[in-house]
Amino acid sequence: MLKGINLTLMIGPAVPLPVSKSVLDALTSVEVTNKTDGPSVFQLKFSIDKQSALQTIFMLGGGAQIPLVRVVIFVTINGSTIVLMDGVMTDHQITPGSNTEGPMLTISGEDLTRVMDYIDLTGIPYPCMPPEARVLLALAKYLIFGVAPVVIPSIMIDVPIPISRIPRHQGTDLQYIRSLAADVGYTFYVEPTPIPGTSIAYWGPELRVGLPQGALNLDMDAYTNVDSMNFAFDSEHKELPILLIYDPAIKVPIPIPIPDITPLSPPLGIIPPIPKKIRWLHATARLNPIQAALIGLAKAAKTSDAVSATGSLDVMRYGQVLKARHLVGIRGAGPAFDGLYFVKSVTHNIKRGEYKQNFTVARNGLLSTFSRVPA
Repeated sequence: MLKGINLTLMIGPAVPLPVSKSVLDALTSVEVTNKTDGPSVFQLKFSIDKQSALQTIFMLGGGAQIPLVRVVIFVTINGSTIVLMDGVMTDHQITPGSNTEGPMLTISGEDLTRVMDYIDLTGIPYPCMPPEARVLLALAKYLIFGVAPVVIPSIMIDVPIPISRIPRHQGTDLQYIRSLAADVGYTFYVEPTPIPGTSIAYWGPELRVGLPQGALNLDMDAYTNVDSMNFAFDSEHKELPILLIYDPAIKVPIPIPIPDITPLSPPLGIIPPIPKKIRWLHATARLNPIQAALIGLAKAAKTSDAVSATGSLDVMRYGQVLKARHLVGIRGAGPAFDGLYFVKSVTHNIKRGEYKQNFTVARNGLLSTFSRVPA
């Protein structure tokens, strides 16, 4: 669509195939949202007429004849492939035309976690299996969709003895995998790889380390590469979780405050806000110290991001595609807000001749822990 950027759309039951030129010509806009706190979603808009074959094709995709229609959206920039979405259609809408615009067909959908949320599998037993083994077994059935599991073993080893307890599946695969992640302070998401049609299902700790993406530059004349950016400092929602550990020897619960800093989530700001709220985690009293600490760290991380920024950029000016779940540097905002941030959400808006992104980034405090921001 843009010079140097090519958009490819693949649609099909189970195995997606590149759409025809007529379908691609009817495509007017693409919107894809990737975020850390929920499924990634997409929306495709097509310009159609009353006799368009698109009405029949996509309405069949939303009906009983084709129960699952998969969609893969990716862009190619300077020879590099970036997959924005690998998901399934969930909703179809037709907007009648008006005097100024023709009829529009809108297709909405979610990433492949939607497929994991269709069937309730409550009751399946998992004898002698730790949580990570149960996750691997639950994810094995999605290899047919090109989903490869990436499971990080937890330091909380819990292998119940069959004569005392046999863990059983609760709810859909997605519900059960997420509940197992919450039990050990982990996160779970499905993310496409650079190879179209393949994805990874990640079950492990949220990682806020790694090489940062190209810096976002503000008020730097010719080096400015963002259209707008607004910063906020929230000191009201910071919480200090306090665990209650029960010691059988003295039979008294011991309170232990939990910080929001871990080796996998190092501080990105020097001056965090002082917690104004204390959250007592009473449910951890009967857990062992390791179990309780993992849950406490996960709770603390949810309220640690006191500094946030929202903005928009033009991909052609930025020079690359900004990705969620990665670090990015910000320059030109002043000492309080310059530095590295964690990208929490990105929305891709693609039209003919235009590729823009809206984004949200966050970190734990003011004043960067790094003296320089990589360009």
